[in-house]
Amino acid sequence: MDPILLAGLVLVLGIAVSIILGIPIAVGIGLSSFGALMVLLDYDRAALVSAQRMFTGINSFTLLAIPFFVLAGVLMNQGGIAGRLIDAAKVLVGRMPNSLAHTNVLANALFGAVSGAAVAAAAAIGTVMTPRMREDKYDRNFAAAVNVASAPAGMLLPPSNTFIVYSLVSSTSVAALFLAGVGPGLVWVVACMVVVGFLGMRYGGSRSTERPTVGLALLTIWRAVPSLLMIVIVVGGILAGFFTATESSAVAVVYCLLLGFIYRQVKIKDLPGIFMEAARTTAIVMLLVAVSTVLSFVMSLGHIPRIVSDGLLGLSQNPNVILMIMMVILLIVGTFMDPTPAILIFTPIFLPIVLTFGIDPVHFGTMIVYSLSVGVITPPVGNVLFVGARVAGLKIEPVVAKLAWFLVALFFGLLIVVFVPQISLWLPTVMGLL
Repeated sequence: MDPILLAGLVLVLGIAVSIILGIPIAVGIGLSSFGALMVLLDYDRAALVSAQRMFTGINSFTLLAIPFFVLAGVLMNQGGIAGRLIDAAKVLVGRMPNSLAHTNVLANALFGAVSGAAVAAAAAIGTVMTPRMREDKYDRNFAAAVNVASAPAGMLLPPSNTFIVYSLVSSTSVAALFLAGVGPGLVWVVACMVVVGFLGMRYGGSRSTERPTVGLALLTIWRAVPSLLMIVIVVGGILAGFFTATESSAVAVVYCLLLGFIYRQVKIKDLPGIFMEAARTTAIVMLLVAVSTVLSFVMSLGHIPRIVSDGLLGLSQNPNVILMIMMVILLIVGTFMDPTPAILIFTPIFLPIVLTFGIDPVHFGTMIVYSLSVGVITPPVGNVLFVGARVAGLKIEPVVAKLAWFLVALFFGLLIVVFVPQISLWLPTVMGLL
């Protein structure tokens, strides 16, 4: 058998078997890539090349932003901001029918944007909102589905670790990607609110609306301002040229630490545990980046991107058709694989193809992140789905039945993001980043 074909089979089958057996994806990618390299090279050279590529893959100044933003997210998650953001969201949508469900959506978007983690948003907001929605007689499965569906909005809204990873692979501006994610993030939020508006008539709770006094509303929003200021400081500082995206992550850590002390939710004795949690998450991400670099090298040796490109272009020369095929692939992949390794694997394959059609790489980045964000709430491996169901104390199956309506709306949102590029590109263009 041709060595390149055999290496490709080892690579694909190795990753597939790893996923089926439940082996950590980083280990599966690393072992499969090394096995494929051994087919193309001898053992000594395969080991040397793997070690060199892994080191090179994480030896990046841009990647320093990830551990800092992860640490900032952990600090914010334990810093007592969930309740403040929920109260602020309630003020903004409190007069709408099914206001608690809309509050859940908006609070998830705010918390996800601040913490940068969909799982943290689903856990923090769900813990507070689930009892409130049950008291208001919402259908339990619908309430959990609202929380699960809206949590990934923070993966699109800045600052986003997924965009940092995409920036590394695609050599695009992190600042431009942060701003480009605002439009798709709002599309995600609106899609969830539309479903809440329709299904709320059947599964919602009390039809009463609340109208707080002006003084109380202003006080509630004021209490949430310090938490939301992190987004302004990070993004605004980058755009103003005060610091780079990487340096902004360190600024975010200092700000979140001060905020945690001010709120009296973070104490000195809590810091070792906070640092350890951030270190564990960072280690997983960095290992994924390292082994995915080896994977990219194997794919380049085997000319896999060119083979995939020729295959897709052989199906159609219509860029819209090609884009839809890519999005379907990413939607399927996202149900089995976390966004970080999926971005690292598929960006080098798909990006050269879309560039031949003149599609902006920043726009394509929002497409990829949006598609893979759907995967984190989709069975069988949707971690946000599992966390949301566990927080609500429910089984997965009935929650998925209600979640299906949100998935339909989010798919139509993806179509809007794909075929209306200005949703992604308008803001970075206005700010002079494109």
